[in-house]
Amino acid sequence: QAQLQESGGGSAQAGGSLKLSCVADKHIHRNCGMAWYRLGYGEEREFVASIGYDGTIKYADSVKGRFTISQDNANYITYLEMNSLRIEDNAMYYCAAYNGVVMCDYWGQGTHVFVSS
Repeated sequence: QAQLQESGGGSAQAGGSLKLSCVADKHIHRNCGMAWYRLGYGEEREFVASIGYDGTIKYADSVKGRFTISQDNANYITYLEMNSLRIEDNAMYYCAAYNGVVMCDYWGQGTHVFVSS
């Protein structure tokens, strides 16, 4: 069973919205920081947003003010709400767990986001 499982990707028009979900194993959600990364076609992997074990939230400048990372701690879910989508947001989005209370290095399989004009 996957330790991180993303969902919620799909197609949207520019200016539209999508909400990604990442369900994690209980141990990972409780003890790791959680982040979203993306990989666009022909590009390098890019940090999008993170929420640390202590609740500290960070965003890439390119998504600040448009994307929101949040968590449902009862169900071990990390969300990425994406508003005002742009063509340049087209990418495969990955959920990742990074060091928190314990050492963490986990990645999901990714979910596609397609933004059209």
